[in-house]
Amino acid sequence: MITQKYLKFVVCITMLFFFVSVPFAAYSKDTIRIGASRSISGPLSFFEATAYGPNYKIWVKEINKRGGIYVKEYGKKLPIELIVYDDKSDMGTMTRLLEKLIVEDKVDFVLAPTSTAHLFAGISVTEKYKYILIGGEGGLSTIRNKMKNMPYLFGNLSFSDWYQIPTLVPIYKQLGVKSVAIIYVDDLHGVEYSGTTKNEFKKAGIEIKMCKGVPLDIKDISPLLKEANRLGVDAFMSFTYPPISFDVVTQCQALGINFKSVLIGPGCNTEAFINVVGKKAAEGVMGFGTFNTKTPKPGGKKYVNMFLKYDKAENLDWWGDILYYAGLEMLEKSIEKAGTLNMKKVRDVMMTEKLDTLLGKTWYEQQGKNGGGLLAVECYPGFIAQWQNGVFEVLDKGKATAKPIYPKPDFPKRAAK
Repeated sequence: MITQKYLKFVVCITMLFFFVSVPFAAYSKDTIRIGASRSISGPLSFFEATAYGPNYKIWVKEINKRGGIYVKEYGKKLPIELIVYDDKSDMGTMTRLLEKLIVEDKVDFVLAPTSTAHLFAGISVTEKYKYILIGGEGGLSTIRNKMKNMPYLFGNLSFSDWYQIPTLVPIYKQLGVKSVAIIYVDDLHGVEYSGTTKNEFKKAGIEIKMCKGVPLDIKDISPLLKEANRLGVDAFMSFTYPPISFDVVTQCQALGINFKSVLIGPGCNTEAFINVVGKKAAEGVMGFGTFNTKTPKPGGKKYVNMFLKYDKAENLDWWGDILYYAGLEMLEKSIEKAGTLNMKKVRDVMMTEKLDTLLGKTWYEQQGKNGGGLLAVECYPGFIAQWQNGVFEVLDKGKATAKPIYPKPDFPKRAAK
């Protein structure tokens, strides 16, 4: 006959075994903590309003609406707890806050900082602590060759030599563009784009008659526009951030200057560009564009419909939006597939698996044997686009949603201020 004392002993031993065999964290973990240091204020704040900013917020809302991300290790869905600090567009502040998120706040994952230069600086922090970093509004041309030693870095956004300028060259050659003038912002973004363009255009026989850097806070670019006009170039290219990018069009209008082709990036890839310069002035302006609702990938229209549930149409970004969101989906699905929040295990899934996102089957091309990954070229819906009748049409051969317009229509006249 089993005594009551014996039963109590069995129950105690069973409970002890149960608690020892299952990590305590499985019972205490209620959220996935994700942090970011972003430029909510300062000269880079445009990208928090339209670019990566809306996307990580929408992603968190969508996940939490579904109850969270299922993590097998904890046997339940975990909603996301989001911690975001404002670095005021200051790089030093950004790196300090990023480290604070990891060391003091002990977040499970971090999101990308703002801009190419900030991304470059942030990588030193995330690689030091072995944290996954999926790039947001930033190119990786400068560190692409170093990525073989950066296993936790992933890039989704297309950038200068990750097929953008190489895709532009045959388009310009076909259109008959023979000479260009370039202005670029004096930071890493501008240096990367102007450098890549020089290399690619030299090989293609396209003459660069002017190439000049400008500060982030320049107000008047009219002398540069006048110089390019005097040189008689076919195309004017501006590798600058808003509001400089918008000023290219508005100041050309005020001066009565027209070029056969105008390419701006970033800035003209947003609906905000149309709101600032107007539909007629935007007609024929080219930039870096990935998708639109007509893109022959399943997610274009679906993405836009989702975006408009949460944000204004003017904040849509036709270059990065679907790429940013797909990167966040890759993180989400890698966590689910790994069944854990263990950084290395999640990273390994992201690097080796083809997962379903709004881009369709999505995967990374690993840089080096043990390095980071760049979104595979097959996953991009496009690289170069042009405004045509209010739609940012993709121009890439084999992926085009419209034929290019060249020469572009003259800018409508605008009164000088």
